[in-house]
Amino acid sequence: MIRLTEIKLPLDHPPEAIAAAAAARLRIAPSDLLSCSVFRRAHDARKKSAITLIYSLDVEVKNEAAVLERLARDGAKGGGLVLPAPDIDYRIVARAPENYSRRPLVVGAGPCGLFAALILSQLGFRPIILDRGKVVRERTKDTWRLWRHSTLDPESNVQFGEGGAGTFSDGKLYSQIKDPRHLGRKVLTEFVKAEAPPEILTEAHPHIGTFRLVKMVENIRATIELLGGEYRFQSRVADIDIETGKEGARRVRGVVLANGERIEADHVVLAIGHSARDTFQMLHDRGVYIEAKPFSVGFRIEHPQSLIDAARFGAAAGNPILGAADYKLVHHASNGRDVYSFCMCPGGTVVAATSEVGRVVTNGMSQYSRAEHNANAGIVVGVTPDDYPDSPLAGIAFQRRWESAAFVAGGGTYAAPAQRLGDFIAGIPSTSLGSVLPSYKPGVTPTDLSPCLPDFAITAIREALPAFGRQIRGFDMDDAVLTGVETRTSSPIRIKRDETFQSLNTKGLFPAGEGAGYAGGILSAGVDGIKIAEAVALSMLADL
Repeated sequence: MIRLTEIKLPLDHPPEAIAAAAAARLRIAPSDLLSCSVFRRAHDARKKSAITLIYSLDVEVKNEAAVLERLARDGAKGGGLVLPAPDIDYRIVARAPENYSRRPLVVGAGPCGLFAALILSQLGFRPIILDRGKVVRERTKDTWRLWRHSTLDPESNVQFGEGGAGTFSDGKLYSQIKDPRHLGRKVLTEFVKAEAPPEILTEAHPHIGTFRLVKMVENIRATIELLGGEYRFQSRVADIDIETGKEGARRVRGVVLANGERIEADHVVLAIGHSARDTFQMLHDRGVYIEAKPFSVGFRIEHPQSLIDAARFGAAAGNPILGAADYKLVHHASNGRDVYSFCMCPGGTVVAATSEVGRVVTNGMSQYSRAEHNANAGIVVGVTPDDYPDSPLAGIAFQRRWESAAFVAGGGTYAAPAQRLGDFIAGIPSTSLGSVLPSYKPGVTPTDLSPCLPDFAITAIREALPAFGRQIRGFDMDDAVLTGVETRTSSPIRIKRDETFQSLNTKGLFPAGEGAGYAGGILSAGVDGIKIAEAVALSMLADL
């Protein structure tokens, strides 16, 4: 098999043009091309009048070795590479012995915990999965209760429950992590087995959307249980049992649930997500090494999706191959702060994402169709431990301060404070909204957003919005809506781990995923879950 990259074709090319381009790149007769499949497809819309599709192709040809030798000698034409297709199949690193009785614990059933549990199950280790929230269907009902009736369940919401925060998102399945073992492909392949659309294997920027994610999470849970894994929902880990040995060596011996039950285990995966603030506190109290890390805070911004489509795609807006347009924006503000778009959701909605009483948090969500009227994204400002220097957990207090301010500014009912972009830039409160109708439920309160973030963030965002308007025409339209606040961009802490993926100072504890500071998004969290599962398996076998 040969991999061809950078095959460029016009947006409206006929299907047969792909094979023809492959034959031309290889300089072979079409009859010598035995098969041709798309490995990856992206688009280049920098020239709106001439949008191109960019393919990576896997092909089989007659006399493959001779073709590769000739191209290596003569040099391939066309700007891309012609190489043997890499082996991207997943290879297991270990397998549990027959009748192996020890069982690892996986705390958290979000994307990281899901894949840690799946891999451990596939390797024969029959993990026990503990999640403080509910099964995904029940959790969805509780989440909708907040959105429709302003009733929050602190243990079952956008942040907590089966599927994790990624369930209520755009379902993006791409990442910029280094992935030499192609573990991301393993994640995508397992998603397709769980009834994800097969095109996620070929699209450069695949996504799934909330409704499809719910069914996929259920299907993966069924696979884990079939392989011997065991789920326990509404099982919050309230404490951790750590044994201290000679010379201060620390080792996990089990966990204690909120109901008082103790579960013995000497291998515990912590995939608790970025909002498990009480668990962070418990770990800190138990002496697990934690340090503060940077994250970002800001607002959600909404525009008509049609405006973004036209600005990005021109006359090709609405083309089904392109779908709803997205964007990625960065501005380096004069006060030294970086402002950037975060978690952009084409054709989506802004959702209530709090997990604590008396606080307002926003996030973005899309369905697979991305067919809602508005585009939304976080417009956020980077913050660092220099902004919250008091303790490793000071970032949590920093987040809570602004979430509480947003709750007050919204009226104290889980409505969110909102402001027209034109008013925000002018520094005047909004008393009404314009042509862009906010999608946030349970509703918004027009007001002044400046009390909802630190002054440096407000100054930086005010400077950035006109700059973004110079990159995307109409982005700084007066009637665009800002809704506050976005504070859960990533974990405010890092639970540091060593080269064996265990806690620096507590053996048997495997910090994992976004909550531990090692992932950002569904795909990278899934990849980290695979790495953690492999590390747990190897550690358990080493103890035999």
